[in-house]
Amino acid sequence: MPIQRIIYALGQRTLPLFNNNNNTSQILRKMSSSVLATESSTKGMIILNRPKALNAINLEMVRKIYKHLKKCEKTKSLMIIKGTGDKAFCAGGDVRTIVESGPTEESKTFFREEYTTNALIGNYKIPYIALIDGITMGGGVGLSVHGKYRVATERTLFAMPETAIGLFPDVGGSYFLPRLQGKLGLFLGLTGHRLKGEDVLKAGIATHYCDSSKLSDLETTLLNCPDADEVPDILNKFNKPSDKPFSLAPLLEKINKCFDAESIEEIIENLKTDGSEWALKTVETLSKMSPTSLKVTHRQLELGAKLSLPRCLNMEYRIVLRHLQNSDFKEGVRAMLIDKDQKPKWQPNTLEAVTEERVQSFFARLSDMEELKL
Repeated sequence: MPIQRIIYALGQRTLPLFNNNNNTSQILRKMSSSVLATESSTKGMIILNRPKALNAINLEMVRKIYKHLKKCEKTKSLMIIKGTGDKAFCAGGDVRTIVESGPTEESKTFFREEYTTNALIGNYKIPYIALIDGITMGGGVGLSVHGKYRVATERTLFAMPETAIGLFPDVGGSYFLPRLQGKLGLFLGLTGHRLKGEDVLKAGIATHYCDSSKLSDLETTLLNCPDADEVPDILNKFNKPSDKPFSLAPLLEKINKCFDAESIEEIIENLKTDGSEWALKTVETLSKMSPTSLKVTHRQLELGAKLSLPRCLNMEYRIVLRHLQNSDFKEGVRAMLIDKDQKPKWQPNTLEAVTEERVQSFFARLSDMEELKL
């Protein structure tokens, strides 16, 4: 079907709009919305529209995304999700607002509805295509990695940096990270290591790689395709990675050896025994993270390797409610995102002081009223 193109002041992007019964003035009034949910007779699209906040998601956005996903799943042939601006797909959840408001019912609701949306994406019945152009972290990973297709570009920057703010790699991190090759997922989840461009594909996080200059053509082709069965061929046509090897390929053997351990303490001992420049830098990185977050993350990924996505999200909801109530989360956000002094005061501040009882408390079952039901 033909597509109308109207250029909006949304970074350097154009917004493809469908020929439907909406007139231009109605569409323009929606520009201020943080989520632009559009559709044609056969296709659906979600555009994250907070470019000044790197498209970070809040509760209002999660609700709009979920509502549009549910509607389109029954009536459309495919769904595309992307972000506005040229910097970010989605830099994560708006954790600063969550921390500043405290452990309120709204903050609990944000995580409950975010995780419910992640579960929906993981079981979506029509092709779901995430164009992860730019920063894709935390909540942005949750909106993309569980979908069937994830298209990275040279501008993609992936990370799960939660241990640096006293949290843990949520939004289904306990499901997808252990399923990456070897111990790569554990390494990424504990250290927050960043992957760029083609590395996101070669790590197994993206399914395709397309130069950002061709994204508009890809999008147009997808929106014009008469049959969703053509989606795999279209994506393969635009999939143009280079022969350049994965940047972590020379380190995968070390990662697998050092991170194959029953505890964080053992991982650190393995790294010190290795003694290479990479290993010692990794020890330094881990020393900056919340000790509690490291131990919780290690346990979380160990358990998640054997669970379905819904059960992982159920477990993560238990963990996140405990972080809202009593953890390093608030201090981490203060140090890294509010005051930005980069000097969090973790409590406790050593791995040895984080007891097994403390770790287990994050995983304890909630009341029947509070449990996340997926």
